[in-house]
Amino acid sequence: MSVDVSALASVRARRPEAVAAAAARRARRPLLGERGRLLIIAADHPARGALAAGGRELAMADRRDLLERLLLALSRPGVDGVLGTADVLEDLLLLGALENRVALGSMNRGGLAGSVFELDDRFTGHRPEDIERLRFDGGKLMLRMDLSDPGSLSTLTGTARVIDEMARRRLPVFVEPFLARREGGRVVSDLSPAGVARAVAVASGLGGTSAYTWLKVPVPRDPRRIEDGLAASTLPAVLLGGDARGDKRDQEAVYERWRAALRLPTVQGLVAGRALLYPADDDVAAAVDTAAALVAG
Repeated sequence: MSVDVSALASVRARRPEAVAAAAARRARRPLLGERGRLLIIAADHPARGALAAGGRELAMADRRDLLERLLLALSRPGVDGVLGTADVLEDLLLLGALENRVALGSMNRGGLAGSVFELDDRFTGHRPEDIERLRFDGGKLMLRMDLSDPGSLSTLTGTARVIDEMARRRLPVFVEPFLARREGGRVVSDLSPAGVARAVAVASGLGGTSAYTWLKVPVPRDPRRIEDGLAASTLPAVLLGGDARGDKRDQEAVYERWRAALRLPTVQGLVAGRALLYPADDDVAAAVDTAAALVAG
Protein backbone atom coordinates (compact mmCIF):
# COMPACT_ATOMS: atom_id res chain seq x y z
CA MET A 1 0.00 0.00 0.00
CA SER A 2 2.02 2.92 -1.29
CA VAL A 3 1.31 6.43 0.00
CA ASP A 4 2.06 9.43 -2.23
CA VAL A 5 3.33 11.98 0.29
CA SER A 6 3.62 14.65 -2.41
CA ALA A 7 -0.09 14.28 -3.21
CA LEU A 8 -0.98 14.69 0.47
CA ALA A 9 1.24 17.78 0.72
CA SER A 10 -0.35 19.20 -2.44
CA VAL A 11 -3.89 18.79 -1.10
CA ARG A 12 -2.88 20.33 2.22
CA ALA A 13 -1.23 23.29 0.48
CA ARG A 14 -3.94 23.98 -2.11
CA ARG A 15 -7.14 22.79 -0.42
CA PRO A 16 -6.78 22.78 3.37
CA GLU A 17 -10.59 22.74 3.61
CA ALA A 18 -10.45 19.17 2.24
CA VAL A 19 -9.73 17.91 5.76
CA ALA A 20 -13.01 19.29 7.14
CA ALA A 21 -14.89 18.03 4.08
CA ALA A 22 -13.50 14.51 4.51
CA ALA A 23 -14.38 14.58 8.21
CA ALA A 24 -17.94 15.73 7.47
CA ARG A 25 -18.65 12.91 5.03
CA ARG A 26 -16.85 10.12 6.89
CA ALA A 27 -19.05 7.11 7.59
CA ARG A 28 -19.09 6.48 11.35
CA ARG A 29 -19.78 3.42 13.48
CA PRO A 30 -20.46 2.79 17.17
CA LEU A 31 -17.46 2.72 19.49
CA LEU A 32 -18.17 -0.91 20.33
CA GLY A 33 -19.23 -3.08 17.41
CA GLU A 34 -21.12 -6.36 17.48
CA ARG A 35 -18.22 -8.14 19.19
CA GLY A 36 -18.32 -5.74 22.12
CA ARG A 37 -14.51 -5.57 22.05
CA LEU A 38 -12.00 -3.02 20.75
CA LEU A 39 -8.73 -3.27 18.86
CA ILE A 40 -7.30 0.20 18.24
CA ILE A 41 -3.98 0.95 16.51
CA ALA A 42 -2.06 3.72 18.29
CA ALA A 43 0.01 6.21 16.29
CA ASP A 44 0.32 9.25 18.55
CA HIS A 45 3.91 8.68 19.69
CA PRO A 46 5.71 11.01 17.22
CA ALA A 47 3.99 14.17 18.51
CA ARG A 48 5.65 13.63 21.91
CA GLY A 49 9.03 13.20 20.26
CA ALA A 50 9.00 9.43 20.90
CA LEU A 51 10.19 8.08 17.54
CA ALA A 52 11.85 4.81 18.58
CA ALA A 53 10.14 1.49 17.91
CA GLY A 54 11.19 -2.11 17.47
CA GLY A 55 14.76 -1.38 18.51
CA ARG A 56 15.15 1.40 15.90
CA GLU A 57 15.79 4.92 17.19
CA LEU A 58 13.97 6.77 14.38
CA ALA A 59 11.51 4.13 13.20
CA MET A 60 8.49 6.44 13.44
CA ALA A 61 10.26 9.42 11.85
CA ASP A 62 9.37 8.29 8.30
CA ARG A 63 5.77 9.46 7.84
CA ARG A 64 5.19 7.66 4.55
CA ASP A 65 6.35 4.38 6.07
CA LEU A 66 4.19 4.97 9.15
CA LEU A 67 1.11 5.69 7.02
CA GLU A 68 1.69 2.59 4.91
CA ARG A 69 1.89 0.48 8.05
CA LEU A 70 -1.28 2.11 9.38
CA LEU A 71 -3.17 1.50 6.14
CA LEU A 72 -2.16 -2.15 6.22
CA ALA A 73 -3.16 -2.52 9.86
CA LEU A 74 -6.53 -0.82 9.29
CA SER A 75 -7.25 -3.16 6.37
CA ARG A 76 -7.04 -6.28 8.54
CA PRO A 77 -10.21 -7.93 9.89
CA GLY A 78 -10.86 -7.33 13.57
CA VAL A 79 -9.25 -3.87 13.67
CA ASP A 80 -11.72 -1.26 14.93
CA GLY A 81 -9.83 1.97 14.45
CA VAL A 82 -6.89 4.22 15.17
CA LEU A 83 -5.61 6.65 17.81
CA GLY A 84 -3.59 9.61 16.60
CA THR A 85 -2.80 13.30 16.70
CA ALA A 86 -4.37 15.76 14.25
CA ASP A 87 -1.68 15.39 11.58
CA VAL A 88 -1.91 11.58 11.49
CA LEU A 89 -5.71 11.34 11.63
CA GLU A 90 -6.08 14.02 8.97
CA ASP A 91 -3.65 12.21 6.65
CA LEU A 92 -5.78 9.09 7.11
CA LEU A 93 -8.96 11.11 6.48
CA LEU A 94 -7.55 12.40 3.20
CA LEU A 95 -6.56 8.84 2.25
CA GLY A 96 -10.10 7.61 2.96
CA ALA A 97 -8.84 5.15 5.56
CA LEU A 98 -11.18 6.09 8.42
CA GLU A 99 -14.48 5.03 6.85
CA ASN A 100 -16.47 2.93 9.33
CA ARG A 101 -13.52 3.03 11.69
CA VAL A 102 -13.22 4.42 15.22
CA ALA A 103 -11.09 7.58 15.29
CA LEU A 104 -9.68 8.66 18.66
CA GLY A 105 -7.93 12.01 19.02
CA SER A 106 -4.78 12.24 21.16
CA MET A 107 -5.07 15.20 23.52
CA ASN A 108 -2.00 15.92 25.69
CA ARG A 109 1.34 15.64 23.94
CA GLY A 110 3.13 18.51 25.68
CA GLY A 111 5.24 16.30 27.96
CA LEU A 112 7.96 15.73 25.39
CA ALA A 113 9.94 12.53 25.91
CA GLY A 114 13.13 13.21 27.87
CA SER A 115 12.33 16.86 28.62
CA VAL A 116 12.59 18.51 32.04
CA PHE A 117 8.86 19.30 31.71
CA GLU A 118 7.86 15.78 30.69
CA LEU A 119 5.48 15.37 33.65
CA ASP A 120 3.88 18.78 33.17
CA ASP A 121 1.98 17.22 30.29
CA ARG A 122 0.03 20.11 28.77
CA PHE A 123 -2.89 19.62 26.38
CA THR A 124 -1.26 20.53 23.07
CA GLY A 125 -3.17 18.09 20.84
CA HIS A 126 -6.88 17.66 20.18
CA ARG A 127 -9.28 19.67 22.31
CA PRO A 128 -12.77 18.35 23.08
CA GLU A 129 -14.25 20.88 20.63
CA ASP A 130 -11.91 19.63 17.88
CA ILE A 131 -12.96 16.03 18.41
CA GLU A 132 -16.62 17.07 18.27
CA ARG A 133 -16.14 19.31 15.21
CA LEU A 134 -14.30 16.66 13.23
CA ARG A 135 -16.85 14.00 14.22
CA PHE A 136 -14.21 11.78 15.80
CA ASP A 137 -15.35 9.14 18.25
CA GLY A 138 -13.45 9.93 21.44
CA GLY A 139 -10.20 11.12 22.91
CA LYS A 140 -7.21 9.81 24.80
CA LEU A 141 -4.95 11.43 27.35
CA MET A 142 -1.97 10.34 29.44
CA LEU A 143 -1.85 11.06 33.18
CA ARG A 144 1.54 10.53 34.78
CA MET A 145 1.75 11.51 38.44
CA ASP A 146 5.06 12.00 40.24
CA LEU A 147 4.33 12.83 43.88
CA SER A 148 7.59 14.79 44.05
CA ASP A 149 7.03 16.85 40.85
CA PRO A 150 4.77 19.94 41.05
CA GLY A 151 4.17 19.69 37.30
CA SER A 152 2.00 16.64 37.88
CA LEU A 153 -0.64 18.82 39.53
CA SER A 154 -1.03 20.83 36.32
CA THR A 155 -1.58 17.63 34.35
CA LEU A 156 -4.00 16.32 36.98
CA THR A 157 -6.09 19.50 36.95
CA GLY A 158 -6.10 19.69 33.15
CA THR A 159 -7.17 16.06 32.94
CA ALA A 160 -10.15 16.61 35.24
CA ARG A 161 -11.39 19.56 33.19
CA VAL A 162 -11.00 17.67 29.91
CA ILE A 163 -12.98 14.75 31.33
CA ASP A 164 -15.75 17.23 32.18
CA GLU A 165 -15.70 18.75 28.69
CA MET A 166 -15.74 15.36 26.97
CA ALA A 167 -18.62 14.15 29.14
CA ARG A 168 -20.58 17.31 28.34
CA ARG A 169 -20.31 16.32 24.68
CA ARG A 170 -21.07 12.66 25.48
CA LEU A 171 -17.71 11.63 24.04
CA PRO A 172 -15.65 8.83 25.62
CA VAL A 173 -12.19 9.69 26.89
CA PHE A 174 -9.49 7.07 27.47
CA VAL A 175 -7.29 7.98 30.44
CA GLU A 176 -3.85 6.34 30.64
CA PRO A 177 -2.77 6.72 34.31
CA PHE A 178 0.62 5.99 35.86
CA LEU A 179 2.40 6.73 39.09
CA ALA A 180 5.85 7.83 37.94
CA ARG A 181 9.23 8.88 39.27
CA ARG A 182 12.56 10.03 37.87
CA GLU A 183 15.56 7.72 37.91
CA GLY A 184 18.79 9.07 36.48
CA GLY A 185 16.87 11.79 34.67
CA ARG A 186 14.42 9.34 33.07
CA VAL A 187 10.73 9.02 33.88
CA VAL A 188 9.96 5.49 35.11
CA SER A 189 6.44 4.17 35.67
CA ASP A 190 5.46 2.23 38.78
CA LEU A 191 3.85 -0.98 37.50
CA SER A 192 3.60 -2.66 40.89
CA PRO A 193 0.08 -3.77 41.94
CA ALA A 194 -0.01 -0.94 44.50
CA GLY A 195 1.22 1.62 41.95
CA VAL A 196 -1.32 0.58 39.32
CA ALA A 197 -4.14 0.50 41.89
CA ARG A 198 -3.36 4.01 43.13
CA ALA A 199 -3.11 5.42 39.61
CA VAL A 200 -6.37 3.71 38.57
CA ALA A 201 -8.16 4.93 41.72
CA VAL A 202 -7.08 8.55 41.17
CA ALA A 203 -7.96 8.52 37.45
CA SER A 204 -11.38 6.96 38.09
CA GLY A 205 -12.37 9.76 40.47
CA LEU A 206 -11.45 12.73 38.25
CA GLY A 207 -14.06 15.12 36.93
CA GLY A 208 -17.70 15.75 37.70
CA THR A 209 -18.77 12.43 36.21
CA SER A 210 -17.04 9.19 35.20
CA ALA A 211 -19.86 8.14 32.85
CA TYR A 212 -17.72 8.62 29.72
CA THR A 213 -14.33 7.71 31.20
CA TRP A 214 -12.40 4.64 30.09
CA LEU A 215 -9.04 3.50 31.44
CA LYS A 216 -6.01 2.59 29.32
CA VAL A 217 -3.70 0.47 31.44
CA PRO A 218 -0.26 -1.11 30.99
CA VAL A 219 0.32 -4.84 31.21
CA PRO A 220 3.19 -5.68 33.61
CA ARG A 221 5.64 -8.50 33.02
CA ASP A 222 3.53 -10.71 35.28
CA PRO A 223 0.00 -10.14 33.93
CA ARG A 224 -1.52 -11.59 37.09
CA ARG A 225 -0.40 -8.39 38.85
CA ILE A 226 -2.66 -6.22 36.70
CA GLU A 227 -5.79 -7.75 38.24
CA ASP A 228 -5.01 -6.20 41.63
CA GLY A 229 -4.68 -2.77 40.05
CA LEU A 230 -7.85 -2.99 37.96
CA ALA A 231 -9.81 -4.18 40.99
CA ALA A 232 -9.65 -0.52 42.12
CA SER A 233 -12.30 0.52 39.56
CA THR A 234 -15.40 -0.63 37.69
CA LEU A 235 -14.63 1.59 34.70
CA PRO A 236 -14.17 -0.17 31.35
CA ALA A 237 -10.51 -0.61 30.45
CA VAL A 238 -8.34 -1.32 27.43
CA LEU A 239 -4.80 -2.60 27.55
CA LEU A 240 -1.80 -0.51 26.56
CA GLY A 241 0.28 -2.32 23.97
CA GLY A 242 3.86 -1.19 24.63
CA ASP A 243 6.88 -1.95 22.44
CA ALA A 244 8.37 -5.39 21.72
CA ARG A 245 11.88 -3.88 21.36
CA GLY A 246 12.72 -5.71 18.16
CA ASP A 247 13.13 -9.12 19.81
CA LYS A 248 11.05 -12.08 18.58
CA ARG A 249 10.98 -13.76 21.98
CA ASP A 250 9.89 -10.53 23.61
CA GLN A 251 7.16 -10.19 20.97
CA GLU A 252 5.79 -13.62 21.87
CA ALA A 253 5.98 -12.76 25.57
CA VAL A 254 3.96 -9.59 24.88
CA TYR A 255 1.25 -11.67 23.20
CA GLU A 256 1.07 -14.01 26.17
CA ARG A 257 0.71 -11.10 28.59
CA TRP A 258 -2.09 -9.67 26.46
CA ARG A 259 -3.82 -13.06 26.34
CA ALA A 260 -3.86 -13.33 30.14
CA ALA A 261 -4.90 -9.72 30.79
CA LEU A 262 -7.70 -9.76 28.19
CA ARG A 263 -9.55 -12.29 30.36
CA LEU A 264 -10.06 -9.79 33.19
CA PRO A 265 -13.67 -8.68 33.71
CA THR A 266 -13.28 -4.93 33.12
CA VAL A 267 -10.96 -5.27 30.11
CA GLN A 268 -12.77 -4.50 26.85
CA GLY A 269 -9.91 -4.63 24.38
CA LEU A 270 -6.45 -3.46 23.35
CA VAL A 271 -4.87 -0.21 22.14
CA ALA A 272 -1.47 -1.07 20.67
CA GLY A 273 0.88 0.80 18.39
CA ARG A 274 4.58 0.05 18.13
CA ALA A 275 4.27 -3.66 18.98
CA LEU A 276 1.94 -4.10 15.98
CA LEU A 277 3.24 -1.50 13.54
CA TYR A 278 6.93 -2.39 14.08
CA PRO A 279 6.98 -6.07 15.13
CA ALA A 280 10.23 -7.99 15.49
CA ASP A 281 9.86 -9.76 12.12
CA ASP A 282 8.39 -6.62 10.45
CA ASP A 283 5.28 -8.59 9.43
CA VAL A 284 2.62 -6.03 10.32
CA ALA A 285 -0.30 -8.08 8.99
CA ALA A 286 0.66 -11.15 11.03
CA ALA A 287 1.14 -9.11 14.21
CA VAL A 288 -2.20 -7.35 13.78
CA ASP A 289 -3.98 -10.64 13.02
CA THR A 290 -2.52 -12.19 16.17
CA ALA A 291 -3.74 -9.27 18.25
CA ALA A 292 -7.19 -9.44 16.66
CA ALA A 293 -7.46 -13.12 17.50
CA LEU A 294 -6.44 -12.45 21.10
CA VAL A 295 -8.98 -9.64 21.46
CA ALA A 296 -11.69 -11.85 19.95
CA GLY A 297 -10.92 -14.39 22.64
